[in-house]
Amino acid sequence: MGRAYSTAKKVYHILTDYFRYMTQEGYIDKNPMTNAPMIKKANYLASQNKENLPTCETVTVFTPEEIEKFKAEAYRHWGTGKRFYQQSAAYILMLNTGLRAGEALGLLNRDVDIENRVLHVRQGVKEVVKRDGMDIQSGTELRIGKLKTATSKRDVPLNSAAIDAINELRREFYFGENAPLIPDENGDYTRPNNFRKRFHRILEAAGIEIKGLHSLRHTFATTLVNGVPQSDGTIKSLSPRQVADLLGHSTSEITEMYYVKKDTARLGGITNGFEI
Repeated sequence: MGRAYSTAKKVYHILTDYFRYMTQEGYIDKNPMTNAPMIKKANYLASQNKENLPTCETVTVFTPEEIEKFKAEAYRHWGTGKRFYQQSAAYILMLNTGLRAGEALGLLNRDVDIENRVLHVRQGVKEVVKRDGMDIQSGTELRIGKLKTATSKRDVPLNSAAIDAINELRREFYFGENAPLIPDENGDYTRPNNFRKRFHRILEAAGIEIKGLHSLRHTFATTLVNGVPQSDGTIKSLSPRQVADLLGHSTSEITEMYYVKKDTARLGGITNGFEI
C-alpha cells in the first residue's frame, strides 16, 4: 500500500498479460488473474484513508510566489560568479514549454530554431536498469530514442523566457550543434536521475514543498488554460485543444483531466443576472 492508484493499475495489467501468455503457451492450466478483477479506485484510496478527488484536483502546480522563489534560488551564484546549480535554466525552459524531462534532456542544439522561435521535439532520454538478457545488473544506463507517443513528436513555440533560458544554457555549456542542449560537463546526455535530484535540491533550498519535475509541465498547462490577467481587465488564455497540441497529447480530455488544476476563483459572481 501507499503506491499511487495508477501504479497499482499498471502492475495489474502487467500481471494480467504475463499470466495470459503463460496460459496460452501451456505453462499453466488457468490464468489466476481471471478471478482477480482490478480494485476500484475509490476502494483503493479508501484503504489508504485518502479521498477520491477528481483527477484535476490532485494536479500539483507551482504558485506564482513559489515560481519567484524557485527562480531566485535556481539562478544563485557563488562569489566567483559561477552558477551554484548546473543547468538550472533547463527547469525554466521546461516551465515555459511544457516539455517532459526526457524530452528536454533529449534535445540537441540543432533542434532549436531561435530565429523562428521554435524547437523540434524528436527524441527522448530514459534511464533504465541494466540487464543482461532477463538478469538485472547493478547500475543504470541511458537510452536515447523514441518519444512517449506518436503525438509527442512536435514543434513547440518559444516565448521570450524560453529563449533566454536556452541562451543561458548555451553560455554555460555548448559542445556543438549535434550535442545535447542540456549536457553534462563532458558534453554527454544528462542522466535523468541527476537532473531530478538537482531539481529537488533547488526546491529544498528555496523552502518549497518537494514536487515532481512533472509539476513544471502541469504549471505550464494550468497557466495557459486558466489564463493570465491583462492590463485591460481581460484574461488571455488558450483552449484545452491548443494546450493539448503544445503538450503532445492526442486529446484535450487528457490535458484537462490530468494536467490542469481548475481555477474557480474567477467564477465569483458569474451567475449574477441568471436568477431563476
